[in-house]
Amino acid sequence: VFCAVLNFTDNWAEARMTTNATYKSFSSAVINAEVGLHVGLYGINVTLKNPVVQFNETINYNEMFSWHDLTEEEYEEALEKGLPNPILYIVEKFTLNSPCGLIFQYRYSGRFASATLTAFCSWMLSNILFSMPVILYAGYMMIVTAGFIFFSMASFSTIMNVPQCVFSIGTDSVSTEYSHSFWLALATLCTIIGTVVVMLNFLMPERIKTAFSVCVDGCEDEDVFYREGYLNSVFLDGA
Repeated sequence: VFCAVLNFTDNWAEARMTTNATYKSFSSAVINAEVGLHVGLYGINVTLKNPVVQFNETINYNEMFSWHDLTEEEYEEALEKGLPNPILYIVEKFTLNSPCGLIFQYRYSGRFASATLTAFCSWMLSNILFSMPVILYAGYMMIVTAGFIFFSMASFSTIMNVPQCVFSIGTDSVSTEYSHSFWLALATLCTIIGTVVVMLNFLMPERIKTAFSVCVDGCEDEDVFYREGYLNSVFLDGA
């Protein structure tokens, strides 16, 4: 469940700043607002917010752009809707014609990260093994699950190995940094649980089997006392 939630969040990388910028095209109106860029594995989320009423309007925009569709088409739709200039500026950076090439960096790194983050099968297998008398292998599968998560982080972190594109809005500028979902994936409990189970299995195997209720039925069967029996010779001769 933890892996699935991280897979669909939009906080793997983010950029945020409060600045003064022109509001919309063909207008000289300048607004003061917080501009936010939130990058996920499947797209970007651009926000423009300010609770103070400006120009008879409460500025509160939250626009989602997905990698599945062509960014150019969504950018054209944003132009037709007349979205504010700061949002259009950021989205334009993720189009195919942008010199920054952000669409290639984030889309492909997000695809590889999403593919390796889908460690649901190994996680399910580890839970099944925990219910069987093979606790050691369950611990190994938890470590394998953690390995998938770390591979996804390595795939996404490749975006930081290329020159960063700076977003300049008004007089301020900002670039993307790792955000909450990335650090939560780093702090995953799969590695800790798997390592602890493997260590305890070697240090105190009997106690860990008792803790997971392993071999309870088997041990009871072994403790059954069978009394001495006698054969009925008359019955056998008649047969």
